[in-house]
Amino acid sequence: MVLGLVLFCSWLIFQTQSACSAELQSSDAQRGYRLILDKPYLIPDFTQELLDHLWERWSEPHRTMAAQANEEQRRQLTFEYYGLTPRLEDPTKPLQYVVGADGSYTMNCFACHGGMVEGKTYPGAPNNRIALQQLTVDIRATKIALKLPLSSRDVSSLIFPMGGSAGTTNAVMFGVALEHYRDPEMNVVPFRSPPRLVHHDMDAPAWWHYHRKSHLYLDGFVQKSHRALMPFVLIRENGRDQLDEWEQDYRDISAYLETIRPPQYPYPIDHELAEQGRELFTQHCADCHGTYGEERHYPEAMIDIADISTDPVRLQALTPENRTRYRDSWLADYGALEVVTEPIGYVAPPLDGIWASAPYFHNGSVPTLLGVLDSSHRPEIWVSTGNAVHQEEVGLQYEPLTPDQTSPEWPAFRVFDSRKFSKSRSGHKFGD
Repeated sequence: MVLGLVLFCSWLIFQTQSACSAELQSSDAQRGYRLILDKPYLIPDFTQELLDHLWERWSEPHRTMAAQANEEQRRQLTFEYYGLTPRLEDPTKPLQYVVGADGSYTMNCFACHGGMVEGKTYPGAPNNRIALQQLTVDIRATKIALKLPLSSRDVSSLIFPMGGSAGTTNAVMFGVALEHYRDPEMNVVPFRSPPRLVHHDMDAPAWWHYHRKSHLYLDGFVQKSHRALMPFVLIRENGRDQLDEWEQDYRDISAYLETIRPPQYPYPIDHELAEQGRELFTQHCADCHGTYGEERHYPEAMIDIADISTDPVRLQALTPENRTRYRDSWLADYGALEVVTEPIGYVAPPLDGIWASAPYFHNGSVPTLLGVLDSSHRPEIWVSTGNAVHQEEVGLQYEPLTPDQTSPEWPAFRVFDSRKFSKSRSGHKFGD
């Protein structure tokens, strides 16, 4: 059985080796990339001045390290603390924010979809280190300390969690809440009773899978279109006229997502083992996850939650009412685009670039591929310990923790505890 797991791992690595980042071949895709980086679609979160003071909120020993650092070192420490990644063309700016000429910082799509691979920024990779909740808490506290005005997000986040642990966010409920205060035409309806919300954590999917899909999101409930990317701009400050003005922008952003490909695996591969692993994969995994190589096929198979048995909260949190509201709105072209209102489970993802998209499962509960294939290798509580790939288990370098174990080396928000709501490591025991 152990040998079989090794073969599986070898094959899953091998099938991504020939894939590499695609060039931004079209002008639309080039515009889409620059729009994410340069055009704000939300209200600013903070300023350069505030960013330079965030370290004063940190716990020890991180605060002392920042106090003793020079300006450049402190900026790097700030990026690392909150899971921000430096831009490829300007490392002084985070990929996750549009930085205005006035020093304002406005969150963009790369907050969740702009991670690192082998310690290097890779646009489109899941950001498995983003600490959105802690960043929001520290922004609010710093604004109060500096006597700066609070934004609507600063206030709403007091009761609306951004995410339970680093690398995960409450993104699905962001969309539910924002869509709730719109009519079908996407006009703002400010006075409604609050929506039913089931706050839960999600690990962002890799954008290099976008081109392989006809439907989006974990349960595949939305037919792919540029409008499916727009719910997160539905803050009250953006009226319907803004959506019309920005629709072409999101066509270009969608065109950019279509160009993203996974990174090449940089380590040696045992090709004999990989070939044996391919045979096992074809027999036991391809029906759900597809085939790879020259004759590639991705079935987008929806797996009944009773069969997959992974954490069910995400499936249950989006109600048929939520999905029907989406279907009947401008977002789905008033029913012209397919919307599945009662999905039975989760869609098995394609596995291109799987080595670079840890942690695994939709809630980020399993740090390595070995743990996906053998549930006895899934730690109950763990913390990521670096940016390098765990070459033996394939995935994150991590340290398992006991329930009462703490350390000043890592802030509490970096600890993943699978005992908490929506963070279960259960299910997908096909390799056991």
